[in-house]
Amino acid sequence: MSDNLYQAFEANFPHDRSQPAIELADGATWSYGDLETEVGRLARRLIDLGVQPGDRVAVQVEKSPRALFLYLACFKAGAIYLPLNTAYKGGEIAYFLGDAEPAVFVCDPAREDELKPIADKAGVAAVATLDAGGRGSLADGLDGLQPLAETVPRQADDIAAICYTSGTTGRSKGAMLTHRNLESNARTLHSYWGFQPGDVLLHMLPLFHVHGLFVASNTALLNGSKMIFLPKFDAGEAIRLLPKATVMMGVPTFYVRLLERDDFSAETCRNMRLFVAGSAPLQPETWRAFRERTGFEILERYGMTEAGMICSNPLNDERRPGTVGYPLPEIQVRVAKEDGTVLGTDEIGVLEIKGPNLFKGYWNKPDKTAEEFRPDGFFITGDNAKIDARGYVHIVGRAKDLIISGGYNVYPKEIELLIDAMEGVKESAVFGVPHPDFGEAVTAMVVPEAGKPDALSEQGIVQAVKAELANYKVPKRVFFTDALPRNTMGKVQKAQLRQDYEGTFQGAA
Repeated sequence: MSDNLYQAFEANFPHDRSQPAIELADGATWSYGDLETEVGRLARRLIDLGVQPGDRVAVQVEKSPRALFLYLACFKAGAIYLPLNTAYKGGEIAYFLGDAEPAVFVCDPAREDELKPIADKAGVAAVATLDAGGRGSLADGLDGLQPLAETVPRQADDIAAICYTSGTTGRSKGAMLTHRNLESNARTLHSYWGFQPGDVLLHMLPLFHVHGLFVASNTALLNGSKMIFLPKFDAGEAIRLLPKATVMMGVPTFYVRLLERDDFSAETCRNMRLFVAGSAPLQPETWRAFRERTGFEILERYGMTEAGMICSNPLNDERRPGTVGYPLPEIQVRVAKEDGTVLGTDEIGVLEIKGPNLFKGYWNKPDKTAEEFRPDGFFITGDNAKIDARGYVHIVGRAKDLIISGGYNVYPKEIELLIDAMEGVKESAVFGVPHPDFGEAVTAMVVPEAGKPDALSEQGIVQAVKAELANYKVPKRVFFTDALPRNTMGKVQKAQLRQDYEGTFQGAA
């Protein structure tokens, strides 16, 4: 008996495989039969490239139908899928390849000259390419390949994917997600959000992120649904295509942008049944404005890389703005002090979770894994929360200094190390402040070296960071000071910095 996630999807594909699986904005479609054939051929290609069951396949490519097929092909071939943000620069890629030791790295053809030497240095045996149109060396001659007929058996506890997540200190950690983790979460969401025959998902999220890959794609595949695939969010295209869809998932920015459009109305949403928001806090004002404009209440939920979805506002009960709803079925949550003492109703502490969706641990980091779990198996999320008398979970902040900007995790230490190494910088502190569009904006406070106050500029620091790190990690603003605020123990008081600069981006959206 195999517990391969791909077989769970395949069992729920439409009986009539000519039914559409993916439709692009221009109307081009791929049927479920096309999907099966492509997945089989790509699985064969991976095996031909030397991929063995349990090998990692690292993927940094633009969103396309074939990129989704490659994700599924990794499962079919028994491999472990490792998605990488398309914004990552060479130095970041070097770390991930060195840490995960993949057998194959798939990248954009436009970056092959830059990234292949990095992959070679990391000992990656094969480098293949795939562009936004589904072309590249991975696809060359694909039509002539015999699709892999049998899906490689996997057990429920075998790793299906490794997703790198940001912490507040040190390097990113690879969260190991098993076939059971992903399947249980997909089945729970499919049921909890009421997926039904005929549902069509408007898919405008990236495929390298949990939201677009495991939440949106997996639930649609488990339902045998059609996905309307856009490479990225475009408000005009969303308004044009929403009448063809029944479900939309997005980050809060999507909904802010739609509300800015005069041509977005209740009529636009005439065929919709569900709007879901996540990856960053949804402002209650946005929730209310959306309901007033369309009649729909956005369903806000809460999750993280290590567990997929954890909580959700209900489908058929009260959706409460400013909360992330109830724990999903089979998932336990509690709020505790740092010492593990469990707290009561409306008491604020750190949210801890347990369930079949919870990851296996961090890749090659057993000590770090052990630190994050309680003896009874609960995982310490690092998010401050409270649970009210009705059982609704409220995320009230982060116990750590993690910044979530545009739905992406940013850990300050990586940026601080880069800024601190710059000529003329004594030290720096990076923190997040509220932003109406991104949720939080990365902001830096810099202390120049004595006697060199004019050697640094905001633009110069921004450009230097931009050259090294993904754009979402680049500070939106840089401020200068003679000294960072510290407590009696010498720790930088980032809470004070956040408070002092919380109004920086008011009216910025």
